Amino acid sequence: MKTILLLILFFTTPIFAQWNNPHTDDSNQNILYGAFASSPKTLDPARAYSSDETGLIAQIYEPPLQYDYLARPYKLIPQTLTQMPTVTYIKKNGVITETIYDLKIKKGIYYQPHPAFAKNNVKNPHDLKDFKNTATRELTAEDYVYAIKRLASPEVSSPIFGVMSNYIVGFNAYAKTLQSAYQKNHFLDLRQYPLEGVKVINKYEYQIKIRGAYPQFIYWLAMPFFSPMPYEADLFYSQPQLKEKNITLDWYPIGTGPYTLSENNPNEQMILSKNPNYHGEKFNGQTLPKVDKLILSLDKESIPRWNKFLEGYYDSSGISADSFDQAIQLDKNGKPVLTQSMKDKGIRLETSVSPSVFYIGFNMADSIVGGPSEKNKKLRQAISIAIDYEEYIQLFMNGRGVAAEGPIPPGIFGYESDKNHFNKVIYFWDGKNIKRKPISTAKKLMIEAGYPNGIDPKTHKALVLNYDVASSGNPDDRAQLNWMRKQFAKLGIELNIRQTEYNRFQDKVREGQAQIFSWGWLADYPDPENFLFLLETANGKVKFGGENASNYTNPQADKLISEIKILPNEEKRLQKIRELLSIIQEDSPWIWGVNPIDYTLSHQWVSPAKPSAVANNTLKYAQIDPTLRAQLHEKWNKPILWPLWILLGFIILIFIPLIVTYYQRENKSPTKRY
Repeated sequence: MKTILLLILFFTTPIFAQWNNPHTDDSNQNILYGAFASSPKTLDPARAYSSDETGLIAQIYEPPLQYDYLARPYKLIPQTLTQMPTVTYIKKNGVITETIYDLKIKKGIYYQPHPAFAKNNVKNPHDLKDFKNTATRELTAEDYVYAIKRLASPEVSSPIFGVMSNYIVGFNAYAKTLQSAYQKNHFLDLRQYPLEGVKVINKYEYQIKIRGAYPQFIYWLAMPFFSPMPYEADLFYSQPQLKEKNITLDWYPIGTGPYTLSENNPNEQMILSKNPNYHGEKFNGQTLPKVDKLILSLDKESIPRWNKFLEGYYDSSGISADSFDQAIQLDKNGKPVLTQSMKDKGIRLETSVSPSVFYIGFNMADSIVGGPSEKNKKLRQAISIAIDYEEYIQLFMNGRGVAAEGPIPPGIFGYESDKNHFNKVIYFWDGKNIKRKPISTAKKLMIEAGYPNGIDPKTHKALVLNYDVASSGNPDDRAQLNWMRKQFAKLGIELNIRQTEYNRFQDKVREGQAQIFSWGWLADYPDPENFLFLLETANGKVKFGGENASNYTNPQADKLISEIKILPNEEKRLQKIRELLSIIQEDSPWIWGVNPIDYTLSHQWVSPAKPSAVANNTLKYAQIDPTLRAQLHEKWNKPILWPLWILLGFIILIFIPLIVTYYQRENKSPTKRY
């Protein structure tokens, strides 16, 4: 009997393998399908600062400004405002001492239905859905002011507090006031604590006052940090019984945007659904949003994600290194084009240079790899030369990127790479091309750093350095980490790789516990200052909670960054950027890493989209043809039934003779004995 069951299982597996739709039978509905590889750490707009978090938050919350979907170069336009902010400069002796932004919001914008606005009496809630009563109210200027105040709250620990404290008038003093108040209260009504630089003018108008001139501040007004937050939400989530169950703003957003997070199960799926209270927006004569729902499924491994995309169960996809040759080939001019199998499915390819940088950071507070000493600086320079990112791009990225030479990526003002302007610490000009310096140069620097052949003079053994990475432990990660070990081994350095889950990795960098670490930055706004501030002292990760993850500090660099901030994109600004780059390239707080090129594949039922490197709230523009998708799902994923017929034939061959024999035995005439 066991043999028969095994045979049945063997023959029926191919049948059911084709009935593999990971979703319910709703492919003909106006729903987008996608995947996520790891859960976000927080969805609180005052705290979130990674691309996976922002990709969700931006669909739910609405800062006052947004980017024009079609305009290039990028252009800011109102989102909840009636018009662009009015900007007033206050001067003293010809110098701008303050800049005032006046913002007027539209009337008739309402929050999504939420229990924070209703009366509920739930004693032991396990989920937000346990609160049966929901309500809403109109968006007011007070909500935007309240949100800015939260950025200074010690309970929130916003990553941009360090940056904003340099600009928003009275922000540092306000943070100290809240710190003192929180020691006496478990909850503070921030409306009762005035902030000098931010105030309500009337129900629909508020004002922000910053020190000096900071032209880039207008870009921040398009980021989730400046989204409105109703006082009721802060009060609602302050309840101890909710905090105990992790029912907080980290997981349960409350916004005015086109979508709500209707299901948040990071171990399975996250669902964004249309906000029934959305105030609406017109684009090309159509009402936004166009898609009713986005369903994101947890799918950690790249190969299963890729296969589900090919089967049509995910609407769009990136391309992993393992799948690159299956999707892309180079034409006679070296231009990437789709393979014939992709064309046959009607799949569309979009490529764009990403204004981003992925780098390896040195913790400049570390006694071995950090600090301004010549010894430690030469060690950093030697490692920077040894790690061959040109090889990395070919091996692990299929050529989809360029080796970075500094913090500013292609497409951003100040990026240069030619025979006159390149990173001379790592590269040299051979008369025709820019080339990485030979390993012999790096070994010479190791001697000057006090580590000949990588030997630590204290232990008389190989120098051991710790490298922290966020890794899931899949084969792709292992191959890259083994490659990284070999790069350090060129210098005789032993690399101790410490793999941790992403959230724990973030904590280690935030606390300064990482010695060397992998990090990245995608442009928040299209200005070089958005990358240069990553190396500004006032933005240090450990000391100020900012985004200077390497905790780099150099007074000369700080001075230049301050000057670059207020200059227009003209020759004077470019000269200042060149001067700054020469300083930080010499100091080498980063191994500059890679500027990637993005490849995105979409199925034919997904309408073409305008790629945007800085806008995050683009889900509302997405459009699909669910009828076509349902037709192609059926065509591409027909169940394979021939194994069933083979199984039935096998059963007939095996069991029919047995049945006949049994029948004959039972009906045989009895034999008489005499």
